[in-house]
Amino acid sequence: MALISSDRTRFPSDPWRVVETSHAPGKAGALETIFALGNGHLGIRGAHWSPADAALPGTFINGFHETWEIKHAENAFGFARTGQRILHVPDANNYTVVIDGEKLTLAGSTVLDYRRTVDFATGIYTTAITWECRSGAVVQTVGRRAVGFAVRSSLGLSLELTSDRMVSVDITSSLVNRQDQPVEDHTVADPRRAGRHAGRVLEPLALDGSGGSLRMSWQAAESKQRVGVALDHAFSTGVQPIDTVVDQDVSSVRYVLAIPAGETVAMEKSVSYAVAEAHEDVDVRAAAAAELRPVAEIFADSEAHFARYWATSDIVVGGGEELQQAVRWNLFQLAQATARADVAGIPAKGVTGSGYEGHYFWDQEIYLLPYLSYTNPGAARDVLQFRHNLLPLARERATELSVDGAMFPWRTIAGLEASAYYAAGTAQFHIGAAIAFAANRYVWATGDTEFRDHQATDLLVETARMWVSLGFFGADGAFHIHGVTGPDEYTAVVNDNLYTNVMARFNLRAAAACRRDDVSDEERAVWQEAADRMHLPFDRTHNVYAQDNDFMTLEPWDWNTPREKYPLLLHFHPLVIYRHQVLKQADTVLAMFLQWQEFTADEKRRAFEFYDPITTGDSTLSACVQGIMAAEVGHPMEALEHFTEAVFIDLDDSHNNTVDGVHIASAGGIWSSLVSGFAGMRDQGLMLYFDPRLPAGWDGIDFQLKVRGGLLGVSLTHGEIAFTYDGASRLSLKVRDTVVAVGAGQPAKVALKDDVKLSLAE
Repeated sequence: MALISSDRTRFPSDPWRVVETSHAPGKAGALETIFALGNGHLGIRGAHWSPADAALPGTFINGFHETWEIKHAENAFGFARTGQRILHVPDANNYTVVIDGEKLTLAGSTVLDYRRTVDFATGIYTTAITWECRSGAVVQTVGRRAVGFAVRSSLGLSLELTSDRMVSVDITSSLVNRQDQPVEDHTVADPRRAGRHAGRVLEPLALDGSGGSLRMSWQAAESKQRVGVALDHAFSTGVQPIDTVVDQDVSSVRYVLAIPAGETVAMEKSVSYAVAEAHEDVDVRAAAAAELRPVAEIFADSEAHFARYWATSDIVVGGGEELQQAVRWNLFQLAQATARADVAGIPAKGVTGSGYEGHYFWDQEIYLLPYLSYTNPGAARDVLQFRHNLLPLARERATELSVDGAMFPWRTIAGLEASAYYAAGTAQFHIGAAIAFAANRYVWATGDTEFRDHQATDLLVETARMWVSLGFFGADGAFHIHGVTGPDEYTAVVNDNLYTNVMARFNLRAAAACRRDDVSDEERAVWQEAADRMHLPFDRTHNVYAQDNDFMTLEPWDWNTPREKYPLLLHFHPLVIYRHQVLKQADTVLAMFLQWQEFTADEKRRAFEFYDPITTGDSTLSACVQGIMAAEVGHPMEALEHFTEAVFIDLDDSHNNTVDGVHIASAGGIWSSLVSGFAGMRDQGLMLYFDPRLPAGWDGIDFQLKVRGGLLGVSLTHGEIAFTYDGASRLSLKVRDTVVAVGAGQPAKVALKDDVKLSLAE
């Protein structure tokens, strides 16, 4: 059942906000995700301030995790040994408000008016509720919160109360260690959801509090990471707390006061966190306290950050207010997942939930790095630097898997492989090519020669060494890569997966062009030969590239399977799925998008028409890619359908797991759908290419790209595409078959003919 788009009375369209105008039971957890705030380092779910009204509340810090030994029923050499799971950090978003003896809750009190919003323009969450109390008083509460950006560990919360008559108020503000609270375990075995640790996880180190302030620290039992929390309260009336309770699970500060009729009383709660690794000599309590900022400063910081963000990263879509709201919500989530992650990975759910255990996948390189490279290149560099920092562990993993170079983990937080199911984890060797591809794109887009000559070269060379030792030259003279899993996890451990081979070919060629002292001409020649002789399976019966050597021999899936049996991974044993011709997500089609210049227009069209009907879209990574390629190959209706599905994946909870956090990679795919799909942008050739495919019902698309030190403005309508550029030198662009140059004070326009359906490959 759709959520936002199906109830525009409760969730009215607003191009700059997501708004809820009435409270209703059900989907509370998904809404906590939709209303979450974050900055890439610190995130807080959009739970109501009353614990009684929260579903799955929580606060997370990117990379703060616990480890445990993975117990395999039948062990084998090289299996992942260390599980890693993101932890809830102590959560400050908790108030119990009692008015004239009545505890205010949405479920148990009379609500006269209700409005909850997240403002994309400011990054501020607001809940305004008018209550009719049993005492006869009408009380309004306004709760606000924001995360810091200049100080990424800071969180500001405020709660205002106004009454139409004198009332007695009893407020308890709590800091809750949710990680160690008893929780009802998930009743459905869903590998997308995070588990919970049994028993004590965060062991208290130092717990102090007095006078409305808390200074506390904990240590994770196994990973030995430490977290410190500093919290200060301030009342607008200067009232002092009557009680402060300090405890390892629930600490609280209580205030009792009277509010005169018509007056507003505000409580502000300033919170800051600090984390440290086991080996770091850091007093995390003191570090957290040093980062405390006034709540008003945090709110102002959030507003300033998003003013800067939208000035260069907004995408204006002439497709209606509802669509514009959904597009901006996705762009807002991208900012919240990446802005202050700094040198770290980007979890698949950002910092909005614990889904996928808080792990980093290939999602960040394939789905997020295009967006970052062209909107926040410094953040893109940080993500790639994080991968580069993992090279020592990746080399160790490669040795364990009997290959040379570096083998990056499929899913990880700390750098070790955390995927217990190797067939859909470790076997996805293509993550190495994803990292190489992202590094190459970043260098291409930015012209960062320092990064190119050092980190990028290291990543390209070490992954190329992995590919050439993983694969082999067969008796047929071709280079083969066997025993791998491609992006489509419904077909596992196969020979010559087309996507893997195509991306490995790119990786090898890019590495062969690098220069590093320890790389000989002979080694580069081997890489080039492996790339030139790479086997790409082709099925002559269907006249289409085959997903792997055996895919075309598989039994077709029964497409009469009831809709409630999807996603298939929750209802069928993997072996059932593996022996059928069915896709979880785009695979061959994704290869043709990323390596666009390597395939003809006809090859892309035939591939899309063959694979699209047998792709379930059970992965949220799929719809955006299918839509991009549908646009390119001339299927405008399918392109718009796939895009619409992708843009509302979380807003409508269409995969029934938004409760676990935002699908950040899908949000990145929305950026690519607009820029690379409908505007038709392609890169990593001689220049930026544009082959627009604007939907018939849209007026246009306007966006900006940061390219080689300048800001490229792009404005697309049905009649033309126009460019501006403020870089130091002119930028050459190609629109279909027309080359133009654009520079400071020298805009350019290219007329478009709607009946021209050219492919970039021709």
